[in-house]
Formats: sequence, structure tokens, C-alpha cells
Amino acid sequence: MDFLPEDFSKFISDSCNRTEFLISRLKERCIPYTPIKLDGKTHICILFPKESYSPRFRSKTVIVHYDRAENTPGANDNSAAVYQVLEWAEQLLYSGKVHNTRIILTDGEELGGMASPDSLNQGAFAIAQMFRKLGVKNNDVFVLDGCGRGDILLVSTAGKDSPGSLSFRLEFESLFKKTCDIASAAAPGRWIKAPVPYSDNAGFLANGIPAVALTVLPSDEATLYLRNLQRDKNFERLVMTHNVAAGAADKAEELRLTEKLPLTWRMMHTPMDAEESLTKDAFTMIARFLNNLADSVTMA
Repeated sequence: MDFLPEDFSKFISDSCNRTEFLISRLKERCIPYTPIKLDGKTHICILFPKESYSPRFRSKTVIVHYDRAENTPGANDNSAAVYQVLEWAEQLLYSGKVHNTRIILTDGEELGGMASPDSLNQGAFAIAQMFRKLGVKNNDVFVLDGCGRGDILLVSTAGKDSPGSLSFRLEFESLFKKTCDIASAAAPGRWIKAPVPYSDNAGFLANGIPAVALTVLPSDEATLYLRNLQRDKNFERLVMTHNVAAGAADKAEELRLTEKLPLTWRMMHTPMDAEESLTKDAFTMIARFLNNLADSVTMA
């Protein structure tokens, strides 16, 4: 798979200490980083030289979790997005652009990120809590998860119905529209708005901070998924809590509901989430999205 870096296989190997691996990789490429230890987890923050930032523009925080479900390769969940963002970080470092971007590789998302929008165990919750305590404002948060397989970019609608103040709702709508505009430019005719199970956006939304998540699906899976959402209005609620089985009356119903999920999502947390499942189209699409994101500036 020539579109994957040579060391990708090492990163998804069973024996890889992913925290040490990432820190070593950042050091080798002279990418500036700071470990952030919170609640027993090690997050890694990438900040660029001061010339990359201007107070005239809003800041952008890109969140990608690097932990994986136990006993799985985690190629798509979430190693692909980690590598997509690392390669982008290297480009930004030498671009000479004012891009106002920080990147945070989070630890612990698999403890509860897709289970609940307010899980205190979820990886990014403590990061979002720190943002709130420090009064971090003028900041747009983008979460990438499951971005290594497919050719359709999904902008998650999670957060549109979140309880919150009028200012939160207005800020979220502004961020959501901005994300859709960037997605449209990066993947014209190949992107959709759809409910996506919670990821690290859950921790930010629970702290009253707008955050929009993005993922990728193959076109046939995306089409069938939208059709299932239209046919079964209860299905969206089950998807958003990633609790399909709990909504089933019996085993037959559980199987029926589970099979309505995209195959890509069903592969996650299983041995099938392997390197062979990834596609070049997804990497090309996310590279365009990230480059457009870097070029996108909004007045503070």
C-alpha cells in the first residue's frame, strides 16, 4: 500500500508503545511538541513557531486520538487520521504560512468517546475542561476520527441539538457552516452532513465548547446509511449513542439494527480494522481538507 508511510505498520503492531512511538517520530522530524499529562493520560500538543500565529485570526485546534481499542490494530480507528495529521504538521512547519493551528493527539478516547456525549472518562474531556478553565476563546475545534477508508467525507451533525446557551448555539452553527464550506471545497460532490457516533467532540460539547467531528465512508456505505436513517427515525438516536444493541428488543432485533450500521464502523474495535482496509482515496481527501483548513482564516 504505497500511500502509507513506511513506519505505519510499526505503529499498528501489537507491541507498539504508541505514546513513545509518536514522541520519537516528532523528535526525528523536529516537530515541536509538548506532552500534557491529565488524569493518567498523556496527550501530545503540537504548537508551531510564533510566526505561524496572528491575533487577528481565530485559532484552530485539530484533535485526533491516538489510542486504540485493546487487541485490535486500530488502522482506521484512529491510526490513519494520526498519520494524516502528522504529515500535515510537517508541511505546516515549513510552509511559512500564518495558519493559527494547534494539533492535539489525545489519549483515552476509546474509554468512552463513542458511548456518551458527557463521559468523564473520555479522552478529550480533560483537555476541553482545561480550555474552559483557561478561558480559551476565538478557537475552532475540529475532530478527525476514522478517516482512512472510503471516498465520502462526513461532517458530523453531533452538537446541533446540544443543550446550551444562545451564544453556544450561534458559535456551533458558525463552526458547522465553516466546516461544511471547507468540506465542500475539499470534496466537491463527495461530502455529506450526517449523524456520526461521538468521538473526542463529546468532551468539548460536554464542556460547552463547540466542536465538529469528521469521518470518511465508502460511497456505497454512505448511501445505504443515509437510506437507513430516512427509513427508521429511531435509528439516529441509537447511532448517536453508539448503543444499537441496547435499543433492541431481542437478539434478532439487535442483529438487524447492527447490520444497518456502515460496515466500516462495524469493523472498528475488531481485528478487521487492519492496514488492508484503508484506501488511498481517503488519504487524498483528508489531505485536501487539512490544507484548505490551514488556508482558511476567520477574523477573531
